Amino acid sequence: MEVHMDDVILRLKKISGQVQGLIRMIEREEECEKVVTQFQAVKAALENTFSLVLNRNLQNCLSRHDAESVEKIIKLISKH
Repeated sequence: MEVHMDDVILRLKKISGQVQGLIRMIEREEECEKVVTQFQAVKAALENTFSLVLNRNLQNCLSRHDAESVEKIIKLISKH
């Protein structure tokens, strides 16, 4: 599956909207359960988007047989 950066940017903009909504929820001191649910949604959206970007970068590195770049990405992943 080819990942286009426009898709990634669109996803990040949607996540930004979710975060803004989360901020408003906290400012209004909404129920803890609702806040936690929204946090989980934001976290999942970020993780999914990260996976897409990671997949794209690995595919690019592997297609160029760029072992150094692949090694750098693997090190970054292992930190998290």
